Amino acid sequence: MRNVCTLIALSVLVALTGCQRLGTGQSLRGQPDPLSPAPVGGVQSGQLAAPGQGQFPDAPQTTGPSPEQLQAAAASAPEVSRDSMVGRWTISTGGNSCDVFLALTKWTGGYRAASRGCADQASLISAWDVQGKQVLLSDSSGNQFAQLYKTGDKRFDGTTGSGQAISLSR
Repeated sequence: MRNVCTLIALSVLVALTGCQRLGTGQSLRGQPDPLSPAPVGGVQSGQLAAPGQGQFPDAPQTTGPSPEQLQAAAASAPEVSRDSMVGRWTISTGGNSCDVFLALTKWTGGYRAASRGCADQASLISAWDVQGKQVLLSDSSGNQFAQLYKTGDKRFDGTTGSGQAISLSR
């Protein structure tokens, strides 16, 4: 009986000390103590510029190569291999840019392509292929979206089916 009383007394003592002891940085309600405010410097005030008259430059205009430059690029463009096209590319058209991923998985219109973050017609690209010196991009129905020629080490320029300039770059 003496051992039982000692065990009960010890249990009550542990329970009481455990309830009263709180970790560092906590109040009695179990919530963290409030943080002290950070020092604040002076506040500036002034009038904002009217829209369009601020210090920000105009958005850059994406200009593609002229039709003459494309014909010259097509004539002098090197052959393109499918293996060199696999991976992530940035596509730019109509002032927008997004990512296009080219894979070697067979698909309608050639090989599988997927776009990410495209807000315009580039979002419809789902296939690609290489034919000689040109890279062809197509939609899911196999309709050609664009044709491009290699114009740099990691750059391809061309036009969409509607005649809009388009480029692929890494």
